[in-house]
Amino acid sequence: MSKSQRLTKQKTAILEILRSVDTHPTAEWIYQEARKEIPGLSLGTVYRNLNQLRDNGEILELNYGSSQSRFDGTAQNHYHFRCTQCGRIWDLPMPVMKTVENKAKVLKNFQIDGHRLEFYGTCEDCQQEGKAAI
Repeated sequence: MSKSQRLTKQKTAILEILRSVDTHPTAEWIYQEARKEIPGLSLGTVYRNLNQLRDNGEILELNYGSSQSRFDGTAQNHYHFRCTQCGRIWDLPMPVMKTVENKAKVLKNFQIDGHRLEFYGTCEDCQQEGKAAI
């Protein structure tokens, strides 16, 4: 087993944190949580382990064009909703549409290995806040 595949104390803590929340946290948030268990942990170690977990297919990195990626402990392909008001991200409980991949393949005869689909809009909380401000 290579160094990047070894399940270290740090990597185990990061995985446990990611799999215990559904908020798709940033590396900095994960770092703050992991330091509660491993006080001497560095932010660089968190980033290094997140990259290794992503590269090994154990987590997903979600990058929405902002300066900070968010991380998802569910590595299987699934869809997300991102609120454009507050920035929170939710998993959407709907099946992955393989027919979309077949349609894309037919258009240009590409080899399609997968796809990612995200929905954008306003979450229920922000909608309620907007109504209250009127």
